[in-house]
Amino acid sequence: MTQSSTQPIRCRWVNEDPLYIRYHDEEWGVPVHDDRKWFELLTLEGAQAGLSWYTVLKKRDRYREVMDGFDPALVAEYDAEKIENLMQDAGIIRNRMKLESTVKNAKAFLRVQQEFGSFDAYIWTFVSGKPVIGHRVRHEDVPAKTEISDRLSKDLKKRGFGFIGSTICYALMQASGMVDDHLENCFRSRCEPSANRLFTEN
Repeated sequence: MTQSSTQPIRCRWVNEDPLYIRYHDEEWGVPVHDDRKWFELLTLEGAQAGLSWYTVLKKRDRYREVMDGFDPALVAEYDAEKIENLMQDAGIIRNRMKLESTVKNAKAFLRVQQEFGSFDAYIWTFVSGKPVIGHRVRHEDVPAKTEISDRLSKDLKKRGFGFIGSTICYALMQASGMVDDHLENCFRSRCEPSANRLFTEN
C-alpha cells in the first residue's frame, strides 16, 4: 500500500479499502476480553483457512446475521438443517467442514467457559494475562506461528476444537491483541514512540 507523507504509516498488509483500513486502525491488535467476540474471532479465523482475512472480513456482517451474533450457546444447537441452510448462503464461506466445525467449537467453547468461568480467562493464561509486544521492524519479521501458538493449538485441539492449527492460532492471537505485531513504524505500534506515530496507547 502506497502512503503519502501526510498519511499515517500502517502495516504493509493493509490495502486501500476503507473497511480494511478501519479494521487495522481500530481492531487488529486491540486486546479482546469479551467472550462473544472471542467466539466470533475463533469462527472467522477458522473460516479463513486457505483464504485471505480480507475475504472473510468482507463477509463478517453476514456471518453475524446468520449465526445469531456469534452466540456460542445458540450456535451449539445448530442441526443438520441449519447447516444446510447456511450452505445455501452466498454471503458466507460455504464450506461444510468449516460450518460443522463451528458447531463443534461452540460446544467446546461452552465447556471452557464452564471450567474457567470465561473463555477469556482461559486463553489469556497463554501470555500470562498481558499482550506480547512483537517489536517487528519489517513485514518479513512477522512469524506465521510461534511456540505459544503451538501450545495454544495443541490445548484447543485436546479440548475438542477444530480448524485451530498453530498458524490459525497465531492469527487469532494477533487479531485479539494477545500479540501486538504492528510494525515499529506503524502508528498503531506500542513499541517506543517514533516520528511516524500519531498517538500513543496507554
